[in-house]
Amino acid sequence: MSDTSSAKEILLHKHTRREFRERMQSGELKACIIPVAATEQHLEHLAMEHDWRSVMLVATEVARLLSPEVIVAPSMNIGISEHHMRHPGTLSALPGSWLSVLFDTIRSMQHAGFTNILVLNGHGGNIAPCLGMWGQFQQRLEINLHFESYWNLLPEEVALANLKTKRWPGHAQEFETAFAMAAFPENVRLEAMQEQDDKEPLEATAEAGQNMIDEIVKQVAKYVAGMIDGSNTAEIPPFHT
Repeated sequence: MSDTSSAKEILLHKHTRREFRERMQSGELKACIIPVAATEQHLEHLAMEHDWRSVMLVATEVARLLSPEVIVAPSMNIGISEHHMRHPGTLSALPGSWLSVLFDTIRSMQHAGFTNILVLNGHGGNIAPCLGMWGQFQQRLEINLHFESYWNLLPEEVALANLKTKRWPGHAQEFETAFAMAAFPENVRLEAMQEQDDKEPLEATAEAGQNMIDEIVKQVAKYVAGMIDGSNTAEIPPFHT
């Protein structure tokens, strides 16, 4: 490439078209991560960007570990959050429109040349709609296409060793609060934690959050590496004959 520093760039949107084209043509890029999450209320004490900020952190750290083979597409930072809409400020998409944009994003990355694509999820409300459609997405595209929530790859023994409440992921409770304390402490309102009715967030610590983040990144990187080397392949549902 004309600019060797861009060969290590992990964000799709930071590339020019030439830089991206040359990396794809060289065979350097092997997998794409598409982070999906939400912008919604997180009790009184966490910023509403928590879900997408968290999943983007995991995705980018994984891409750095696996550089130069992995690229991260822009995050879908609005999710399916109808169950939070009584709290003003929450943004929500209906499942049909959200899945359409997600499919088009995946299709665009397939068109670019990726056959290994991980949709990395950071919001619980996105799970059921995705799982309901995933087999059809795989049939339509016929690639190694995965959907996984990042917290599912946190080993149980690591979670239990770091969470006093022994519950995860929860919603703005100990797990997510510990994550925020470690990764973006400016998003945690300590006074509000003391004032609100839900006291579970008070169990969170930055140390526990960092321990879990480190393990999540390690495990997601292992998951993506398996996609690249062929040991982690998604089974495409059979077509009717």
